[in-house]
Amino acid sequence: MDCSLLRTLVSRYCAGEENWVDSRTIYVGHREPPPGAEAYIPQRFPDNRIVSSKYTFWNFIPKNLFEQFRRIANFYFLIIFLVQLIIDTPTSPVTSGLPLLFVITVTAIKQGYEDWLRHKADNAINQCPVHFIQHGKLVRKQSRKLRVGDIVMVKEDEKFPCDLIFLSSSRGDGTCFVTTTSLDGESSHKTYYAVQDTKAFHNEQEIDALHATIECEQPQPDLYKFVGRINVYHDRNEPIARPLGSENLLLRGATLKNTEKIFGVAIYTGMETKMALNYQSKSQKRSAVEKSMNVFLVVYLCILVSKALINTVLKYAWQSEPFRDEPWYNQKTEPEKKRNLFLQAFTDFLAFMVLFNYIIPVSMYVTVEMQKFLGSYFIAWDEEMFDEGTGEGPLVNTSDLNEELGQIEYVFTDKTGTLTENNMEFVECCIEGHVYIPHVICNGQILHDCTGIDMIDSSPGGSGKEREELFFRAICLCHTVQVKDDDSIDGLKKNQVPRRPCIYISSSPDEVALVEGIQRLGYTYLRLKDNYMEILNRENNIEKFELLEVFSFDSVRRRMSVIVKSSAGDIFLFCKGADSSIFPRVKEGKIEQVRSRVQRNAVEGLRTLCVAYKKLTAEEYSNVQKLLQSAKLALQERDKKLAEVYEKIERDFILLGATAVEDRLQEKAADTIEALQKAGIKVWVLTGDKMETAAATCYACKLFRRNTQILELTTKKIEEQSLHDVLFDLNKTVIRQNGSLTRDTFSGLSSDTQDYGLIIDGAALSLIMKPRHDGSSGNYREIFLNICRNCTAVLCCRMAPLQKAQIVKLIKLSKEHPITLAIGDGANDVSMILEAHVGIGIIGREGRQAARNSDYAIPKFKHLKKMLLVHGHFYYIRISELVQYFFYKTLYDTAYLTLYNISFTSLPILVYGLMEQHVSADTLKREPSLYRDVAKNALLRWRTFIYWTFLGVFDALVFFFGAYLLLDNTVVTSNGQVFGTWTFGTVVFTVLVFTVTFKLAIDTHYWTWINHFVIWGSLVFYIVFSLLWGGIIWPFLNYQRMYYVFMQMLSSGPAWLGIILLITVSLLPDALKKVLCRELWPTATERIQKASRHCREHISEFTPLACLKSPRYRSSDCSNSPARRSNSHSKKVMFTQWRGIDYSVLPSVFGCSNKHWSSSAGYHYSGSGLETSI
Repeated sequence: MDCSLLRTLVSRYCAGEENWVDSRTIYVGHREPPPGAEAYIPQRFPDNRIVSSKYTFWNFIPKNLFEQFRRIANFYFLIIFLVQLIIDTPTSPVTSGLPLLFVITVTAIKQGYEDWLRHKADNAINQCPVHFIQHGKLVRKQSRKLRVGDIVMVKEDEKFPCDLIFLSSSRGDGTCFVTTTSLDGESSHKTYYAVQDTKAFHNEQEIDALHATIECEQPQPDLYKFVGRINVYHDRNEPIARPLGSENLLLRGATLKNTEKIFGVAIYTGMETKMALNYQSKSQKRSAVEKSMNVFLVVYLCILVSKALINTVLKYAWQSEPFRDEPWYNQKTEPEKKRNLFLQAFTDFLAFMVLFNYIIPVSMYVTVEMQKFLGSYFIAWDEEMFDEGTGEGPLVNTSDLNEELGQIEYVFTDKTGTLTENNMEFVECCIEGHVYIPHVICNGQILHDCTGIDMIDSSPGGSGKEREELFFRAICLCHTVQVKDDDSIDGLKKNQVPRRPCIYISSSPDEVALVEGIQRLGYTYLRLKDNYMEILNRENNIEKFELLEVFSFDSVRRRMSVIVKSSAGDIFLFCKGADSSIFPRVKEGKIEQVRSRVQRNAVEGLRTLCVAYKKLTAEEYSNVQKLLQSAKLALQERDKKLAEVYEKIERDFILLGATAVEDRLQEKAADTIEALQKAGIKVWVLTGDKMETAAATCYACKLFRRNTQILELTTKKIEEQSLHDVLFDLNKTVIRQNGSLTRDTFSGLSSDTQDYGLIIDGAALSLIMKPRHDGSSGNYREIFLNICRNCTAVLCCRMAPLQKAQIVKLIKLSKEHPITLAIGDGANDVSMILEAHVGIGIIGREGRQAARNSDYAIPKFKHLKKMLLVHGHFYYIRISELVQYFFYKTLYDTAYLTLYNISFTSLPILVYGLMEQHVSADTLKREPSLYRDVAKNALLRWRTFIYWTFLGVFDALVFFFGAYLLLDNTVVTSNGQVFGTWTFGTVVFTVLVFTVTFKLAIDTHYWTWINHFVIWGSLVFYIVFSLLWGGIIWPFLNYQRMYYVFMQMLSSGPAWLGIILLITVSLLPDALKKVLCRELWPTATERIQKASRHCREHISEFTPLACLKSPRYRSSDCSNSPARRSNSHSKKVMFTQWRGIDYSVLPSVFGCSNKHWSSSAGYHYSGSGLETSI
């Protein structure tokens, strides 16, 4: 057999197609190329089925069991269950098997149901009907039966069934309009272009006669990148090759709009489509609580092994005496006497492991999962986080990180669209030093129809007038804006009246703002028709420009260009972009005047773009065309070759001017950042904008304050000094100010030390991240991190998307290992969202890529405040108590082992984990510093864990030895009988159930009817179950050890006294500890709790938290007010008097509402609000 063929087959079917060939060849309509043209190599591609499900009918049970038993607790209980089956153990296998079966079954049902929903959704998509061409006729079949090479017809408002190369459309110019809402959330209409040589084919017969092959790259997840070429054969002539790019690729999931129908050829199908590649699973994130839980579990496993080992040794020490080893009533058999001693010891060790295995809480995992899953709905149901403007509410993409929201130490946020609205408004333009604004204010009135005003000197002269018109034309032509379709007559819109605003659509809000702004200054962009762009000038004349080339904008070049040809035959190259990419390529123009205006606008927080042009001769354009064609046809490194061509073409410009667009700050963005800083969270802004614009935004949103000393680590600084010197100077500055004390990570806002703000740009960050030449580990990262630790806020500007992720990773992996959160709204923020511990997407104007790849999504940045300070705080408090409570209550073992963790004690702690509020939500929003009480996993530290463990050990000793001393050899029944072993165990178990339930009741601060029902109901259920279990002879049981035991215990007075006494003694130490700590060393949270209960009439709405430290604090407003509080009202009110009128202030901090109130004057008020005249 040919070895090369075998190697090809193995690499093809085992390693995957992408590993064995760099590109693929597709035969349009499955037609082979003409003889002699090229070799026909058939390739195998997947069908068009989408599979998002995880399991199949056949592999569900083994695959699900394998995944569940990868958990250490489940695997441990499986081993214990098998040991109970194999050897003679003190307890029945049912006691381990039933809880394990319950946990496994509940988890399997949950995962199976979720997967069934995915199967259902997959089938709906895969069975959707699709029209394709076969033998010149239109045939209908299911979507899953599509193959690569099929020619498909899609009608208006239908979704594309796979990734298609656009061949032709019903529109004469060979274009179509598409919305990609389901891919990236952008609802704007995007224009796509048919292949030049096939756009004239408008019916099935013409399309079916097409003879062509397509060469393209293998499937890639990048939605905005595609490289390929099409070879169209005409008779036996050489094929005509045309480049294919992202503008020719129609993606699966996108929707056809404003176009009757299109024809396209399938190139990527099924799981190879870009949509499917983008929906691949993200890496698993684990919360700090889950990590702590696993560590505690290992500790308890070690305790269990130690207990079993000690008891095994003690057993053999006890049996060292012959009369103890083999008493007269239990003689050993011959096989037992001959049994190997070490094997017997190992068996006894396993028996003790089984006996004590209830120290490991098997039901904790399922309770935690249910708490997270059900608790996540509180975010989705929060009406305060619903945005009426967009009609969007918060989304929870994963419930595994709920409690991590309460542990955030660093917040990394994007600027545009996150801190700002991403709703651009044209402010002004500067043309050769002359400033034009669309709205002029005169005597307080806005003159909307003003065509511009010169703000610097007199209006431009002759040459200046020509540059002015060129500038306006450049703005009208250099863009990718579309005009919304309308009925048209004779090439003009029916409603197109001079100066009548058009409705513009674009994926970039900047471009729409510029075109609309220039329209108010006299030049109106009308449309693009038959490759001609039409604009309406100030004289109401229509000018036509032939669109020759478009150099699309990209984040590396930071500019875009168009080449157009006027009706007079002049060829212009217009370019607009960031000042840093335009100024170095300008050879003439009023550079300094424009630069000065750009810097001034940037300082004011405006987004600026520079505009330039150059004229091309016909010969120059011909050379440009050849360079572009050569680069566009390349299949390998096309982007790199195009970038080189653009670099050659986009130079020697004449500067025309600059524009300024305002992106307003989002509502309550400054309030949110201020609250986060008070909570001890450091906020970093990562943006691609220029330094001046970003810095102005940071001042506006209170990230930087007037007393903040700004430290710069920018390219300009590094050019003046070396990177080494700049870093060491900055490090000395922050260390010298703070002395020997290192500022805490949670410094937040401080009045004791100087606040520093650091500004760093992308180029400087690249140098810092680059290792030193000598290869030593002593690079600059540690110095940079030390500077950042001592800064209250950091601004990173000119950042590429990858650099944003690098910053997050750098902080995340630093020696403190802080918990990080990244928030953004655009596709360029996805990398940092995925890198951070918690990723939050803004459902904004830049699409849904960020929201789709995030762990949580919110409509506005302001909602981050409640998500962290309220929901995160509550989630962490609840789950930390839940975890500790489970370890505390599983330190015992007695009669009802099987139902103890499942029925008797699990439901109350689950409800606690869902409902508990140790303080009100309004309090947490008013006092962000309370967030510090739970920071750095404060409630799951070793000290707290040891305390709970000690408490459990203490209670266990009290239960056993207390019951033993109280009831030993005591006549306790009327007939003179004493308690036996089972009755003694029932007393201990009853004390246990009541104690752990009362302990939870004591820890509960927020009582609802649900809490009352499950806490007291679980005790009632225990009593009823015990009465039924021991009071009835069950026919399906071989023996009943508990028969009449519970009734015998209840009939004894000393047993009742012993139960009450033991419960009191068990709860007393914890209650004393709580009282002492609250009185002597109260936390800020405990001071608030105390104030809400005992000082309701001594605290006003505006009382600082620091005042609560003093127990003698009294509100002057309360003490001086002549009014008195109604006795029927249980909540706090503050009275003030001004001009003889009483005012009441009901603080939302304690959950009060103005429902009913009376003053001494006898006036009555019923309503809501914080400050109301009475």
